[in-house]
Amino acid sequence: MNRRAILYALLSALLFGLSTPAAKALLGSTDPALLAGLLYCGAGLGVAILRRLPRALSRMPARQEARLSRAELPWLAGAIVAGGIVGPTLLMAGLARTDASTASLLLTLEGVATALMAWFVFHENFDRRIALGMACLVAGAAILSWSGHPTLSSTAGPLAIVAACIAWGLDNNLTRKVSLADPLQIVELKGLVAGPCNIALGLLAGASFPSIPAILGAGIVGFLGYGLSLALFVLALRHLGTARTGAYFSTAPFFGTAAAVVALGEPVTVQLLAAAGLMGVGVWLHITEKHEHLHVHEPMDHAHAHTHDDHHRHAHGPDDPPEEPHSHWHRHGRLVHSHGHTPDAHHRHGHRP
Repeated sequence: MNRRAILYALLSALLFGLSTPAAKALLGSTDPALLAGLLYCGAGLGVAILRRLPRALSRMPARQEARLSRAELPWLAGAIVAGGIVGPTLLMAGLARTDASTASLLLTLEGVATALMAWFVFHENFDRRIALGMACLVAGAAILSWSGHPTLSSTAGPLAIVAACIAWGLDNNLTRKVSLADPLQIVELKGLVAGPCNIALGLLAGASFPSIPAILGAGIVGFLGYGLSLALFVLALRHLGTARTGAYFSTAPFFGTAAAVVALGEPVTVQLLAAAGLMGVGVWLHITEKHEHLHVHEPMDHAHAHTHDDHHRHAHGPDDPPEEPHSHWHRHGRLVHSHGHTPDAHHRHGHRP
């Protein structure tokens, strides 16, 4: 199991979880749709600046990450539309017609939608242990989100929230298709396209821009909780696959609640402890996964950041970068071997029932 990728996924969840209470505080002075646009703009602009820092400051090799190819752009466009425009729009429409407790519980379905699509639509492998771990993580998130007695007084609102979760599940699976490319470039494009679209929708609905401090606050929250969080999420997708990354990301509500306990002095409740226990079991089931069997790597050609491990034994041309990790177009020959692995970019083979 790739422990660094697990850390990326949990850090992504931590940043997003911490951004939630900050975004809620900004909602008092900002229209929800407009706020979504400001958050995405903060992510896109912040990451755009980060990408263009001098090499001495960023400490990143110039060709460490591969740029998006033309063949990957349709996948990214689908992810932007599904997760950056359709999902937030449906969520705002649903929140306007749904009580908070019902909405919080329904939002835990994003992890379920992500995993079900990954397993049954995009054919990512899983076993009972991974399915049980996913169930524990989602159950923990649901317990943590429970805040009263949910009601379904109007079906339109809850259905819109469920549809938003499906849109984000599709977004996560489509983003996996481009996860070998530079994660900062992916986030930059997502933010700079989805942000203005959401702002335009908010303005068309009659919203007005908040104060300058609120705009700056939204930009900072967006950069950390949406920009850096999404970049880490993409790195985790690259190594863990969609369902497993989505499972770790389901811990985001716990991090947000834990931060409220530490920073705001909120009480430690039975609800929080029960959720922590279930999520702990779920993470443990995933971390201790052992998936090893004889499998075949079919020949493929692509470009992505890599080091010369067992899967990358190829020749280099005079123009290929010497430092590692590096990125260049390379060919994988047919390889048959056995080792522990997850459904990462190089292990998307079928499995016998």
